[in-house]
Amino acid sequence: MLINKGDIVLFQGDSITDCHRHPDNPLGEGYPFIAANIFSALYPEMDVTFINRGISGNRVVNLRDRWQEDCLDIKPNVLSILVGVNDTWHRYSENISCTAEEYKSVYREILIQAREKTNAKLILMEPFLIHMKEGQDKWREDLNPKIMAVRELAQEFDAVYVPLDGIFAAAVAKAPMKTWIFDGVHPTPTGHALIAKAWLDAVGVDIRWPK
Repeated sequence: MLINKGDIVLFQGDSITDCHRHPDNPLGEGYPFIAANIFSALYPEMDVTFINRGISGNRVVNLRDRWQEDCLDIKPNVLSILVGVNDTWHRYSENISCTAEEYKSVYREILIQAREKTNAKLILMEPFLIHMKEGQDKWREDLNPKIMAVRELAQEFDAVYVPLDGIFAAAVAKAPMKTWIFDGVHPTPTGHALIAKAWLDAVGVDIRWPK
């Protein structure tokens, strides 16, 4: 299993990771909360600390700007990152462009810092999209190269990779889109449970669901 006794596990990302976290509920209400509590219920003796530092609206450059305080100073043993959909979304909603090359360059920069200053094991989760609203299908020309960039970075940094875009595509084949996603981007509670299951699978926790 990727996680060891006494580890600090840090979740980083945007609103999907943030998911309404606040001082009284620092893990939020989404996949970090679900995954951390299932893990802790299964392995209470491991005394693992889970921390959520996702911030709604963040793009990869925002992670870089706060990386020292919200990652390096925490010194995680395991670092999980989900970022990228805002780097696409903001192109269409706010005319803020970020090419796949720029995205990959900044992403690589924060991974290098994490590797050099924390030696954390890395979990990279690909950004995802369900075409739920009019025009979201056009986002693919921007998002798909960013997904490919995360795959390439996962290989470069020997990271655990979680293919969320494919996982959600498969989920939509089993149940309506509204089961999983509110607006094409933000998961429902069921969608967050799907991410949590994929994350736990990736770190080596065996939770068996019906096929």
